[in-house]
Amino acid sequence: MVINLNLCQNFKYKIMQRFKNKFALITGGTDGMGFATAQQFINEGGKVIITGRRKEKVNKAVEKLGENAFGIISNAGNMKDLMNLQSEIRKYTGTIDLVFANAGYGKFVPIEYIDETLFDELFNVLVKGTFFTVQQVLPLMKSGSCVIFNTSVATEIIIPNSSIYSSAKSSVQSFIKTFAAELTDRKIRVNGVSPGHIKTNIFNNTGLNSEQIEEAVKNIITTIPFKRQGEPSEVANAVLFLASKEASYIHGTEIIVDAGISAMK
Repeated sequence: MVINLNLCQNFKYKIMQRFKNKFALITGGTDGMGFATAQQFINEGGKVIITGRRKEKVNKAVEKLGENAFGIISNAGNMKDLMNLQSEIRKYTGTIDLVFANAGYGKFVPIEYIDETLFDELFNVLVKGTFFTVQQVLPLMKSGSCVIFNTSVATEIIIPNSSIYSSAKSSVQSFIKTFAAELTDRKIRVNGVSPGHIKTNIFNNTGLNSEQIEEAVKNIITTIPFKRQGEPSEVANAVLFLASKEASYIHGTEIIVDAGISAMK
């Protein structure tokens, strides 16, 4: 069999340039899944705006990502920041082709110890923050653009002490279908990714120390079919597939990236 190397190289170039002249907004893009998605989007020809709560982390991430990355200091749980998001984005671009609504974190507390402050904190960041992020960016989105929500395996499996986190993520999951229904006429595709146990800093806001986090991760790994945590890049691959032309007929659904843990429960 004769292999045409020119065709192979052209195909590889097209894949690597899927997002040429495209602009993405990735909330919570300073590390983990958001950062990995930003990195890959840029590698494939695009430009990215990332958001984060801390100036030093945003600046450090932008420096790592290079000249095609831009940063906005924005807290997904702060309505003032959310209402300023569109004007901040306009400093860099007038159009957004992809919104990856990724910002968030988890706190895992037994039912009897949950108070209103914790309840409001998680819902403000995960539900209100996600909703108003997309709402504020919609005027910058045109036909052919897409929204991708970050949900969680917590909506599909039982995770002790996650009653507030999983209910908040279930609300985000519901946005996939409702936003898809409303944005169809504008030809804006809406989908989601549902990550399983990924190597991120999700435990950093739980109050656990490093030893407790390490022990929790060890216990989690025993429940995963592949016996390992997923890499942020593995979620990024799913996000960018959904954002690409290859997914042009996929709308109102989510890709589960969890090593099969929710299917084999």
